[in-house]
Amino acid sequence: MEELRVVGAAASLRGDAEEPKQGSVLFLGGNEVKSSAVVKYSSAPPQAAFARLQEKTDLKLPPANWLRESAKLGPAGTTILGNNKKSKLFSSFGMAYDFIDSVGNDVDVVSDSENIKKLLKIPYSKSHVSMAVHRIGRTLLLDELDIQELFMRSSQTGDWTWLKEFYQRLIDQKWQRKKKSKEHWYQKAILSKFLYYSINGDGAAQPVPSTSKQHQEGPVSGESDEAGRASWPAPFEMPSSLSEDPGASNQGLKNDFVRNILWTFEDIHMLVGSNMPIFGGGRYPAVSLRLRDNNKPINVLTGIDYWLDNLICNVPELVMCFHVNGIVQKYEMIKTEDIPNLENSNFSTKVIKDIAQNILSFLKSNCTKEGHTYWLFKASGSDIVKLYDLTTLCEETEDKYQNPFTMPVAILLYKVACNMMLKKNQNKKHYGTIRTLLLNCLKLLDNGRHPQIIASANYMLSELFQLDEPKKEDGTDFPISGNSDESYSEEEEEMPDSDENGSYSNSSDPPDDNKAVAVIKSVGELSVPEKYKSVHRIRPSCAFPVCHGTEERCRLVLNYVLEGLKSVDSSVKKEGDLPAADPSTPIPLKYEDESTSGGPECLEKQMALFLDKMGSFQKGKHSSQSGMIPGSWQYKMKLQLILKSSKAYYVLSDAAVILQKYGRALRYIKLALQCHDTYCCLCASMLPEVLVFLCQCLTLCGDIQLMLAQNANNRAAYLEEYNYQTKEDQEILHSLHRESRCQAFAWATDLSTDLECQLSVSCKCYEAAYEILLFSNLKNQNPEQHIQVLKRMGNIRNEIGVFYMNQAAAVQTERVVSKNVSTTEQQLWKKSFSCFEEGIQNFESIDDATNAALLLCNTGRLMRICAQAHCATEGDFKREFSPEEALYYNKAIDYYLKALRSLGKRDVHPAVWDSVNWELSTTYFTMATLQQDYAPLSRKAQEQIEKEVSEAMMKSLKYCDVDTVSARQPLCQYRAATIHHRLASMYHSCLRNQVGDEHLRKQHRVLADLHYSKAVRLFQLLKDAPCEFLRVQLERVAFAEFQMASQNSSAGKLKTLFGALDIMAKTKGAFQLIRKELVAESEQMSENKSTAENVSPNDSSAGLNKEEVLKLLGIFESRMSFLLLQSIKLLTATKKKIGGINEEEVVLKTNKQVYSLLLRATANKSMTLLERIEVIVNLLEQLAQNAEGSNGGVQ
Repeated sequence: MEELRVVGAAASLRGDAEEPKQGSVLFLGGNEVKSSAVVKYSSAPPQAAFARLQEKTDLKLPPANWLRESAKLGPAGTTILGNNKKSKLFSSFGMAYDFIDSVGNDVDVVSDSENIKKLLKIPYSKSHVSMAVHRIGRTLLLDELDIQELFMRSSQTGDWTWLKEFYQRLIDQKWQRKKKSKEHWYQKAILSKFLYYSINGDGAAQPVPSTSKQHQEGPVSGESDEAGRASWPAPFEMPSSLSEDPGASNQGLKNDFVRNILWTFEDIHMLVGSNMPIFGGGRYPAVSLRLRDNNKPINVLTGIDYWLDNLICNVPELVMCFHVNGIVQKYEMIKTEDIPNLENSNFSTKVIKDIAQNILSFLKSNCTKEGHTYWLFKASGSDIVKLYDLTTLCEETEDKYQNPFTMPVAILLYKVACNMMLKKNQNKKHYGTIRTLLLNCLKLLDNGRHPQIIASANYMLSELFQLDEPKKEDGTDFPISGNSDESYSEEEEEMPDSDENGSYSNSSDPPDDNKAVAVIKSVGELSVPEKYKSVHRIRPSCAFPVCHGTEERCRLVLNYVLEGLKSVDSSVKKEGDLPAADPSTPIPLKYEDESTSGGPECLEKQMALFLDKMGSFQKGKHSSQSGMIPGSWQYKMKLQLILKSSKAYYVLSDAAVILQKYGRALRYIKLALQCHDTYCCLCASMLPEVLVFLCQCLTLCGDIQLMLAQNANNRAAYLEEYNYQTKEDQEILHSLHRESRCQAFAWATDLSTDLECQLSVSCKCYEAAYEILLFSNLKNQNPEQHIQVLKRMGNIRNEIGVFYMNQAAAVQTERVVSKNVSTTEQQLWKKSFSCFEEGIQNFESIDDATNAALLLCNTGRLMRICAQAHCATEGDFKREFSPEEALYYNKAIDYYLKALRSLGKRDVHPAVWDSVNWELSTTYFTMATLQQDYAPLSRKAQEQIEKEVSEAMMKSLKYCDVDTVSARQPLCQYRAATIHHRLASMYHSCLRNQVGDEHLRKQHRVLADLHYSKAVRLFQLLKDAPCEFLRVQLERVAFAEFQMASQNSSAGKLKTLFGALDIMAKTKGAFQLIRKELVAESEQMSENKSTAENVSPNDSSAGLNKEEVLKLLGIFESRMSFLLLQSIKLLTATKKKIGGINEEEVVLKTNKQVYSLLLRATANKSMTLLERIEVIVNLLEQLAQNAEGSNGGVQ
């Protein structure tokens, strides 16, 4: 059973582009054939009911309304009613332009219905077939190539002469024009009169206005919103480039069909143009009307014609009017599904389906090159169908523009690509297709004739590469293929020669057939089911080039931009007015030496000029040196291309920064800003996004200048990178120089060798970016950008502040002779201070507490440098802690406290918090130490100084965190131990020098004892401060001796003595540490000698000062000797008075023994330091054992 689905005829014919409705399913006998049609556009009026003519009506006589316009006939009345104009050469292009969305993807074929019928009748018909075939994506465009008409035209115009010669040489050597018979014209005339007679005369129907052409699935892309799509010229109703060629207007690039129908026949989707007249009035809402000579039976060709016409137009019934010699005889109604079974015209719909699939497969397999014109030709009476590539033949003989199809094809490729680009939600996987369409379009165009389309196509190609997002697509979104320039894979282009696939080999054909691309040897093959099925492939997605990195992607973009710029520049006529410049000559990149640069003052002027220029954009000034007219396509296109190149250079610069190639980065950002300068010169008003991009460029330029300043060691390498230039960059610069001098940003992009200049330039870049955000009111729309710029401004001001601060410190160290602070130093302090202050304001304005705290901390450090500068050098008078020093140290303390307040609590940023605390502790400690060491006794009383020192030391302790485990903990412990030691020493000293107030003396004694014990405890925790520990313990011994001197009773003295000896015994650990270091040092030296290495005298143990150890050891030995002697004297005296006490006897005996050994050791001058320490360790061990074994006064 054959099934015919007739779908939604009535709805469709009103011109509604709605979904087709399922019609009734009719069973016809055989296999199933699926067909559905949706009318995409119709200019026909609502169909009028046909008037059934009376018998004996003479059709040779014209009716009263013959050839007159009528409301019922619609605007194209004569065409509709069988005037049957010949299909125009470019009819499929007219349709493709109107339904650009369908071309390239969804639709397999675009053609006139007459051409479709002619193809499907090939196996049944002996008549010739001549068609032009073009491929756009997966869509084939078919147009009739009327050889007779072309060659007639060729005789008059000289066009197509190459094809005429080729035709005469290879196909028909005796070509002459065949005239149409009188019978042909007679039949056309009576058909026209019959259709006019058939119009019902009530005049009620209203014509559909021609504007109803908008019944489409989307707008014709030419009518797209120009404001949003200024990126490339909108596709043309009548392509402007075509109108450049004389005679282009009569090439018929217009959709002249009454109806455009999307017809799906089996799995083939076709966009078909039809002019068939349709009437109402039968059992169905639509019928087609046919006139037949009763003496001539309907043959197969006529039956196929009628059946296909009704399928394409969704007409369910055919009304046949029979006549004899123009006299009406009778009417007959035939259902569409019954047409294949009519007597004498019996045919199989299944075979028609196979023919359609085979022809489409044959064409798709062989018409592989987009932009080429193929010619499908079958000679009259022949069984062989041949396919020629006319583009190749034309290029072999003449210029490609001799082929009249070149321009319409190029424009269609361009329009399809344009349409795909304009779809905002376009998937990236279609980018390969768009790129292929554009590259094929460019191959067909000549720069001299079509600069606008070439520039636009190159711009679109550059737009395909995403510059503003990370490279995710490589290897995932796009298939990797080297064959990216051609639309199709190699397998598709070179089909294997086999009978199974329909042999395309022409080895058995005459030698003159070698020009054919492919051949169907017998039309009978087309009726064989799936004869060509194996080669009917849907075009694979075109490969988008895989870019192996940002640089490669940007270089591709710049290459397309350059081609576009060349195209624009070549079309601007005023080139003669410009000074001649050779694009191959490098444009020098200015390299500025610090000796010639004007310094920061000059920079200020340039910056002011630049910002003044930026302000002028608001006033709408613009000028082009090349003479481009604002608003012209060249002007708009050049702006877009320049902006694109600027973005590409920006991305290249950013990538170079990541690679730490700062010279290269500066060169690229210079080019980006030169592009921007040209854009500014041309543009009447700056778009917000362009200004934001300029801010990004200036910010990046500031970053690069800062990195160059911080990496001054590689300056030579950076200079080399900076001065290198590619030919492409030179040519783009040449194009820019046609419009402007490109010097507006020279102040920002010159490579200086002066550190201060580089830092200043960096700062000015950030300031410029900030100013742009301010005056263009972009601050609120781009809060992230605003924050980033302020953050960088704060950072660079900190860098400059630190630079001036370090310079001031350097000047200070060099100042030896003069006691006064130099003017230079003061100037540097002022500069540094103002930079820190501005930086703090920047960070505070964006609530960046951490960075504000760091800058406050640096300001504190600056105040300490100022304080150090005011310390008087030792000269005629004794050095004292000056009021200026106190002032600056107190200022430093204020800034550190502000920093802590800014942070609020440690959790905000523990590292910064700890750092500020440490600096604050250091400042208090330094101030206290200076006051203690250089007491300002000429201004203050001793007691007041001691009080201030004590307070400062205690505050230093408060901010010195000894408990938190961190890398700084040992430092904090050492600092705290030192503070306790100093305080203990101070109270010890007070006690020695004080007379009178016993209460105060007692207080000082307690405090001294307390701080000594705390210092000892902290020094014991540290394993690298044995000397400090020894010194504290020796001071404690001295303190005990001092106390002993004021004691009268023997028992009291003995107790103090044993206490002092106990302190000495506890120094054993420190001596063991010293011994360990000395042993390690001697081993290291002997090892170095054995390996014959040169040892410098400074290579001794890093932590051990031998002179210090010797000095302390000497004091220790003398004090130990004294204490032992005193203890022996006292113990002996006590023994005589009281009699023998065993414990004390033991102590006395031990002390005598230790004293004896000590005296011998000190007497021996030949002992080494290590040996002396060994002796002390042994003696201390004996004392310790003695102390443990007895309960004497030691306890």
